[in-house]
Amino acid sequence: MKTNFLIIGAGLSGLVMAERLSKECGAKCTIVEKRDHIGGNAQDEYDEAGVLVHKYGPHYFRTNSPRILEYLSQFTEWHSVDYKILSYSDGRYWNFPINLNTFEQFLGRESSTEEFEAWLESKRIPIENPANSEEVIVSQVGWELYEKFFKNYTLKQWKKDPKDLDASVCGRIPIRTNRDDRYLREDFQALPKEGYHRLFQRMLESSPGVELLLGTDYHDVIEKIPHDHLIYTGPIDEYFDFCFGPLPYRSLRFENESFGSEELKDREAISGKPGYWQPAMQVNYPNDEAFTRIVEIKHATGQECANTTIVREYPDNYEPGKEAYYPIPTPETAALYRRYAEKAEELENVSFIGRLATYRYYNMDQVVGMALTEFEKLMAEERSRGTKAESRELERGAELTAE
Repeated sequence: MKTNFLIIGAGLSGLVMAERLSKECGAKCTIVEKRDHIGGNAQDEYDEAGVLVHKYGPHYFRTNSPRILEYLSQFTEWHSVDYKILSYSDGRYWNFPINLNTFEQFLGRESSTEEFEAWLESKRIPIENPANSEEVIVSQVGWELYEKFFKNYTLKQWKKDPKDLDASVCGRIPIRTNRDDRYLREDFQALPKEGYHRLFQRMLESSPGVELLLGTDYHDVIEKIPHDHLIYTGPIDEYFDFCFGPLPYRSLRFENESFGSEELKDREAISGKPGYWQPAMQVNYPNDEAFTRIVEIKHATGQECANTTIVREYPDNYEPGKEAYYPIPTPETAALYRRYAEKAEELENVSFIGRLATYRYYNMDQVVGMALTEFEKLMAEERSRGTKAESRELERGAELTAE
């Protein structure tokens, strides 16, 4: 079972590495995956109602990188999407992220960018360098909108006060004074036309020399599969047997509910069109409800189907046996991760890539970019070794000639 590259995890980063190494270098790769499917958390599938759903929460692909888009487009065509969400608070739907439309809803009348900017200026709390998530929002919109849309949502999601979380957590959410109500900033926003699972299948189909072991814990096989290089995409603290203590995560629990065409007729007044349960792909619930959001991914996939499925998403405490979804970004966890990262740097012939292995929240395109960069790094090292070996052979030949 000797292999060139032993890859732990069949998520996006592991699949990219296997495809590149196998296809471009002719390397033999063995992927070990504890789940019974490929794709990691980006896996999608058709449920019993015939609706294509994202099994582990919505994955909204977007990118500004031509390199990443060109790479993935080898394996899929795309369905363009403008990801739009709403926030449900005080018994009504609000435009979100905050934009001029939201301000007009707040005022109950038409307004302008100039008036909104002046209003924000009067509400902002002057903080030159926001140090946490609370400061980053109140420095942009003040206390009223912060408490309406951000504070309780963040408390539910992270089980921590926003002032105890890194500024990047809430800083990811744009605040706009125009009418741009898109959820995301990137130029290219789309989903794989036939779903993520088909994209992942095509990556494997174009990868000669890849062996896939599903439903397999890498602890059970790592000593049985000789390999030249290990690519690890799992939790970095687990790799080192939690020697410095466990890194904390937040987990999620999903509650799916499907509806047929007859059931959906009563929802048309709310959803705005037949065949849908809610008026947007995602609705945030920042305040009273135990869940943080309801996702109806059919809005984004464009699937023509009489049925629909909604998914209520509940934040959950992480413990062994549950999925680790979100690293918790605090100064304490950053310091703990650095200890593991320093230990990882001491190893030879081991690569740590992906969200769990680097203990950081990444978008999908960033994960792909990380894997492509690691592949290029490995190839550069291999070329360097080859050049040095060739030089040594030439030097040896010269010595023999002189003798």
